[in-house]
Amino acid sequence: MFKRLVLGWLLAVFGLSAWALPPELASRIAAGEGDDRVAALQQALAAGDASLGPFLRALQDGRVRVKAGQALVLAEGATPPADAEEPMLNNRMRREIESALAGLDLLSHDAAVRTKALATLRDDADPSKLPLLEKALAAESDASLRAQLNALVAGAKLSSTDPSQRRIAATELAGGADPATRALLLEKLAAETDPAAKAAMQKAVADIGDRLAWGERAQLLFSGLSLGSVLLLVALGLAITYGLMGVINMAHGELLMVGAYATYSVQQAFRAWAPGAFDHYLWLALPASFLAAALVGAAMERSVIRWLYGRPLETLLATWGISLVLMQAVRSLFGAQNVAVENPSWLSGGWALLPNLTLPYNRLAILAFAALVLIGMALLLSRTRLGLMVRGVTQNRRMAACVGVNTAKVDTLAFALGSGIAGLAGCALSQIGNVGPDLGQSYIVDAFMVVVLGGVGQLAGTVYAGLGLGVLSKLLEGWQGAVLAKIALLLLLVLVIQKKPQGLFALKGRSVE
Repeated sequence: MFKRLVLGWLLAVFGLSAWALPPELASRIAAGEGDDRVAALQQALAAGDASLGPFLRALQDGRVRVKAGQALVLAEGATPPADAEEPMLNNRMRREIESALAGLDLLSHDAAVRTKALATLRDDADPSKLPLLEKALAAESDASLRAQLNALVAGAKLSSTDPSQRRIAATELAGGADPATRALLLEKLAAETDPAAKAAMQKAVADIGDRLAWGERAQLLFSGLSLGSVLLLVALGLAITYGLMGVINMAHGELLMVGAYATYSVQQAFRAWAPGAFDHYLWLALPASFLAAALVGAAMERSVIRWLYGRPLETLLATWGISLVLMQAVRSLFGAQNVAVENPSWLSGGWALLPNLTLPYNRLAILAFAALVLIGMALLLSRTRLGLMVRGVTQNRRMAACVGVNTAKVDTLAFALGSGIAGLAGCALSQIGNVGPDLGQSYIVDAFMVVVLGGVGQLAGTVYAGLGLGVLSKLLEGWQGAVLAKIALLLLLVLVIQKKPQGLFALKGRSVE
């Protein structure tokens, strides 16, 4: 009786409150010994007491005191009594508390909280949490979270002392395709002694491995198509300036860079003057990157290249010099360091098909964008007056001039078109990496490889060569590494050119003496 009176006086004077947990459990969690504290925590967690979460958070914050054999919580701002003991928390106990809080968060009404809790518990499949996990599973309505909870429950059963539970858990996990699940099964398999459970685990490991292998193959194929779409975008502009006009434009990579920096400039303008519309900046960046690169290309053609048609070595040297000028100009305007172009929110994230297969939205957008640019180019060259004049000047410049075509104007427009498409490629590349003065140098050689391999002047050949080189490059990288893959591709190109000097899809026609 006297102890109760003293305790009541302490509660009133020092702002302390007794906790709703059973007194014995609360005191064991707060001030027990080692294993006994953990056991008490697990017992309270299995009961699913709603007051456990606030109590554990108060314990983490140092607001719990032990007085007269009872755990008391100190109110915010209150001074603890001098004779009350503060519980000690070692690293093990802190981990147990964090894990228990995550388990309790599985019962939250907020899906984001439950998702975070599942991520915390993914590597902590403890059989002691099975009652709580099963309770959370029964209440879960989200299909994705329910699947994760099922896997977590099965993982907890894998650590059970009952061999039949471990066998059942392995059978349940065999239907998944998660690398973490496979790693957990391999870990448990190494220590498994029961023959039936061991056989079930071995089968589950094999089944999950087969599904992961398909995911890895699909990821490799998508990576190859993604790289191929980038190469296609880069090479489409070169297919006009080199394929149709015969100009070896070593500054083509710098035209990509111009488009990328135009995108960066539009982004900065939106960030400064229209932050609320930032997610829409890309719709203005696309025409801006095209126009910026097209204007630079037109200036190059009118000032230098127009005097060098039919002289490939001179155009190579001249455009290489122009590329150096453009790089230095960008360094002077924007600095030598890379600049970051941020994806709009609708291009962030990815589409998760399997645990080891995620298709990023920005890569999917580039695939679709490359297809649209290709269709636009094909229609422009085959269905418009400009395309007709470009093809006429390319095939027979003198005859085109004789029928009234302004060949100089067509040359400028065609070169500007090829340069503008390079600018669009730079805009696309800015969405998958940093933008810097050396951006174009990473793609110029591959772009020439695509155009030469596909056949000079052939859009269809450019498509097949771009996508084919992208997929083949990723296959070789997975087999022999990036450096040897590049060497192998160069050797392949040499062999193809030896057999087919005009490329895989050479233009067909007759020569007239």
